[in-house]
Amino acid sequence: MESLTSSLPQLLEIMWLNIILSGDNAVVIGLAAAGLPESQRNKAVLFGIGAAAVLRIVFSLIAQQLLALWWIDIVGGLALLYIAFNFLMELRKAQHEEGETGSSAHDKTLMAALWQIIVADVSMSLDNVLAVAAVARSNVTLLIVGLAISIVMMGLLGGLLARILDRYKWIAYLGVALIAYIGVELLWEGLIMANATLSMGLPLPAPHVAGH
Repeated sequence: MESLTSSLPQLLEIMWLNIILSGDNAVVIGLAAAGLPESQRNKAVLFGIGAAAVLRIVFSLIAQQLLALWWIDIVGGLALLYIAFNFLMELRKAQHEEGETGSSAHDKTLMAALWQIIVADVSMSLDNVLAVAAVARSNVTLLIVGLAISIVMMGLLGGLLARILDRYKWIAYLGVALIAYIGVELLWEGLIMANATLSMGLPLPAPHVAGH
């Protein structure tokens, strides 16, 4: 009981981190599921939650090794920009069809949605895990609690966002902008890391101590 009480500040910090960090994954899950027929949305949301959970557990085990790879953020940033572009094309196509027929057709396949979720989850989960691990440090219990909270947050937010984004298209465009912004941010951080690691000599700021 005493150890739990002493860890309460870190636990609260982890909960706050997960509220913020799980939001980007939830946006991706919501956008991917919103383009599907209603009967398939729950499957996409559940898959997205499961995939993100597995990735976060794996990344938490090999986080230090991944930090040494300067190109991780560059690849992740490019992947997110690719996902953002795909979502934008889907939204424009749906808007065009809705303008012609008066109703939005859901011709996206479940596999296409799942692929989008996997690519984005791989890109986003690493930074999320590192942020939580930095707070939890060597406290395995706190790390597990942090992962559990993030899974619940994605489940609650992903399903809700899928319904909202399908109904209010302008919010979906904000979601695409958020994913693109995170992608550019990762690219910038990757470039800073590459500049320092490869001694490229570019006038860029020094990387953070933690690597992100």
